[in-house]
Amino acid sequence: MSEQEKVVVGKLGASYGIRGWLKVFSYTENAENIFSYTPWFIKVRGEWQEFSLEDWKRHGQGYVGKLKGLDQREDAQALTNAEIAINAEVLPSLSDEEFYWRELYGMEVVTTKGYNLGKVTDILETGSNDVLVIQANPKDAFGQKERLIPFLDEQVIKLIDRSAQRIEVDWDPGF
Repeated sequence: MSEQEKVVVGKLGASYGIRGWLKVFSYTENAENIFSYTPWFIKVRGEWQEFSLEDWKRHGQGYVGKLKGLDQREDAQALTNAEIAINAEVLPSLSDEEFYWRELYGMEVVTTKGYNLGKVTDILETGSNDVLVIQANPKDAFGQKERLIPFLDEQVIKLIDRSAQRIEVDWDPGF
């Protein structure tokens, strides 16, 4: 198997029925999109293994899926709680103004006045707007360890530069 970048898009749940079906929990924005990405890679004993999806269907409020080669409940049970990943290259291409959240992790965050706030370590989904979690530099002049900056395009987020791995924000470093 090639060592292409993997993106976790969901998780397998408990086995369903006796023919090797499993509950599927999708992390994709539109939950059914998980079934359009192929192949799937499932982490088995710490290693990514490639699987093909044989079939899937809605079940109650969620989904169940059948992986090729898993025909017994016992085989499916061994994959309960395993992550589902795909190769990053199968994700749709985006325009220069669009990006995936995963691209922001590790980017330097700098104010419009040039103050380095730190690096993006997480993104919180709050419902009203997403929030960047910034790990401050150890020598931060304001004594901050972490900053939470709302992801408000144009209002707070002024520029995202992929090539420089840098996000420019209109933000008071003391806040």
